Amino acid sequence: MKRLLIAGVSLAFLALVLQGCSRTTSTEIKGSDTMVNLGNAWAEAFRAEHPGVSISVTGGGSGVGIAALINGDTDIAESSREMKQEEKDQAKKAGLDPQEFVVAKDGLSVIVNQRNSVAKLTIDQLADIYTGRITNWKDIGGKDEQIVVLSRDKSSGTHVFFLEHVLRKGNSKGTEEYANTVLMQVSSQSIADEVAQNTSAIGYVGMGYVDAVRHKAIAVAKDAESPFVEPTTENVLNETYPIARPLYLYTPKSPEGTVKDFIDFALSDEGQKIVEKIEFVPIKAL
Repeated sequence: MKRLLIAGVSLAFLALVLQGCSRTTSTEIKGSDTMVNLGNAWAEAFRAEHPGVSISVTGGGSGVGIAALINGDTDIAESSREMKQEEKDQAKKAGLDPQEFVVAKDGLSVIVNQRNSVAKLTIDQLADIYTGRITNWKDIGGKDEQIVVLSRDKSSGTHVFFLEHVLRKGNSKGTEEYANTVLMQVSSQSIADEVAQNTSAIGYVGMGYVDAVRHKAIAVAKDAESPFVEPTTENVLNETYPIARPLYLYTPKSPEGTVKDFIDFALSDEGQKIVEKIEFVPIKAL
């Protein structure tokens, strides 16, 4: 009789343990290196309000995150570009119905070393630098030295956005490509670090990676007749800065449970204040 009683108590205890374990849910977020710091900041604040939730945030690039979403390897993809039609088609073939959420805005900042005298460039000049038509700083008002040109790699949404909106100037049929001399970097941080120590370097990063002590953010003009505009929150919001973009979260289907709660948090006033703190631009006035 005692053994039966002990066995009953043990089973009840095991059930309680399993019930407690079931309250801990794990959510995977993968993708954009531009957004990885923002994703981690959201996750930290969200976990503080939901202690039973585990959230993992990793980068690798927007393309990596979207591929992981299609393959069922992540719950949320962070992306600094819109999903391509071919990616949407792949997702549908996999039985998914991808949902898109614009969660922040970003001004893509072109940066040079603080000791570089160049402070302003047009879109045409940037396109010429990245396609290899301009190779020396003296041709755009700087010193007589070769330009060290840095770009994100092909897995990056930032790479794709810059290609489409700067090199190809928004022309969907454009064929311009990065020059073979452009040095492809695996992360925005590596671009920021190289520019900080190399007076000949130029690169592009999200606003959140710009350090006013280590970098000079270039003012950009749409063309030679347009005003030069700095990449600031105000100029992204009023749509005068010419290299600005939305930032996205993607889910494989209509979100529910923890995934829905997380996206709701990112879009809330608290989540948007974090966007501002990480030096991106909120999608609405706070």
